[in-house]
Amino acid sequence: MFLTEVEKNLADADVSQCQRLFHGRGHAFSGFEHVNIDWLSPVILITLYQEMDDDWLFKHAKMLIDAIPSCRSVQVQRRFLPFSPTEVLLGDEIAETIVIEHELRYHIQFGKSQNIGLFLDMANGRKWVKANAHGKNVLNLFAYTCAFSVAAVAGGATKVVNIDMAKGALAKGRENHRLNNHENINVVFEGVDIFKSYNRLKKYGPYQLLICDPPSFQKGSVNIERDYKKILKRIPQLLSPGAELLLCLNSPSLDENFLINEVARECPACQFVEKIENPVVFKEAIKGKGLKALSFKYLP
Repeated sequence: MFLTEVEKNLADADVSQCQRLFHGRGHAFSGFEHVNIDWLSPVILITLYQEMDDDWLFKHAKMLIDAIPSCRSVQVQRRFLPFSPTEVLLGDEIAETIVIEHELRYHIQFGKSQNIGLFLDMANGRKWVKANAHGKNVLNLFAYTCAFSVAAVAGGATKVVNIDMAKGALAKGRENHRLNNHENINVVFEGVDIFKSYNRLKKYGPYQLLICDPPSFQKGSVNIERDYKKILKRIPQLLSPGAELLLCLNSPSLDENFLINEVARECPACQFVEKIENPVVFKEAIKGKGLKALSFKYLP
């Protein structure tokens, strides 16, 4: 079943685009729940959440590098070990690369931190933002490396305000904008705590598009089951009437109804519009466990 799925996804793959090739974390493939495989040209990254036999790893690394002629390196990240170390299995030592998604470029790093700089399950969310940003002042909360901001500017946003506590991630966001020749666009980077900086957020508003893609939990700063309502309560202070929202939820223990109910209680003027479906490769054995990305419209 594992090989069949990988071979199918390889056959369907446009290798000019970054993408997931196998999504085991959705628990749809028995025995491989701890394996993800991503194509980040020219690198294939195998991510493990528990140990795998070395023979298995090298066998499949060879199969993968042979299947994609442009692949120059197969690497493995062991997320179950402290600091999530990454090593090269086959091919070249490649520490960073530039990938393409929907004609936009993003900087990827291997072995520097647990996350590489781009969440592939959000590809359709970025496509939605690009399609809905024209002429709008955009607020991007929990911006990370500002991939949503890049998509918004590419879609014709007049201004984007990126908010994240991690100033190092925002620095990578600036680089992502430079990669896409956005130097002269009105993009703001604020390295502040969202929950303590609402006056700073209001200063750049009102906004016609709000994006909120928070982590599920960060010790000492975010518990999204507790904290999402704090953001939703502030929407009337931040948005223009008719504004659009993309609200995201990554927690496997909370489904989309949690988010819909939180919005209904804390900001009933926000009307649910649609769910943005995840890329088809992100199969989930249990509905609601994976990424949830929902769009709303603010109609006070």
